[in-house]
Amino acid sequence: MAGLQGSLFGATETVALGPLDAVRRTPLSEGAWIDLLPGWLTGADVLFERLAEQVPWHAERRRMYDRVVDVPRLLCFYDERDPLPDPVLEEARSALSRHYRGELREPFVTAGLCFYRDGRDSVAWHGDTIGRGAEEDTMVAILSIGTPRNLLLRPRKGGRTVRQLLGPGDLIVMGGSCQRTWEHAIPKTARPVGPRISIQFRPHNVR
Repeated sequence: MAGLQGSLFGATETVALGPLDAVRRTPLSEGAWIDLLPGWLTGADVLFERLAEQVPWHAERRRMYDRVVDVPRLLCFYDERDPLPDPVLEEARSALSRHYRGELREPFVTAGLCFYRDGRDSVAWHGDTIGRGAEEDTMVAILSIGTPRNLLLRPRKGGRTVRQLLGPGDLIVMGGSCQRTWEHAIPKTARPVGPRISIQFRPHNVR
């Protein structure tokens, strides 16, 4: 499994979460919004090494039009009944559930992990509309660790693309109508970039 260059320099750093009260919100359109909190997690390189080695990553193949193609990233999904692979992820999910309970009115219960091995790994434009996200406002919270990568967002009806660089330990929450009215993507890049892990926390029946 690819390691994160430079992680040895922070190998003894404590993995910990900061408070969520500094999160800042950016309204989008049609009732969509994003919240951003840079550096929510400290010790991100240490957590990256743990997850890279301990998570049972697997590759998937999916039908794309008339052929079956490799999914350009490794995956692992933790359902509501599954223990998460590191205690800090349990802590993060609980903290997010407490902070957003007034708006979300339910907890975050699942965790989807994606391993982007290099700049060739990506995720195409999409919204998380499998399940309730297709018809209801919901939230998806993403914790990013590893090499910084750009997350792009664009309105489904056309308009300006929003570009957000996510670095190690950064949190982004997509809320309101974001999954229905906007799309997001992690594009491929020809630049030499190291690996990244994305942890996505979601409520029940949102994928």
